[in-house]
Amino acid sequence: MDSLSKAKNITRYKLSKLTGIGQTTLQSYKDGVEPSFKNMCKIADALDVSLDYFRKEDD
Repeated sequence: MDSLSKAKNITRYKLSKLTGIGQTTLQSYKDGVEPSFKNMCKIADALDVSLDYFRKEDD
């Protein structure tokens, strides 16, 4: 999520404003906390990507 935000020139502050998700919560996602589906949808919409972008392979 961080590299995509940087590529789109969106700071954590701006992402927080676009999604309504607190900056501390966004930081916790960066640190490995799994976001809720609802918040993941908000983030995907704000970054203009599909939810598939965030899928992890279990291999």
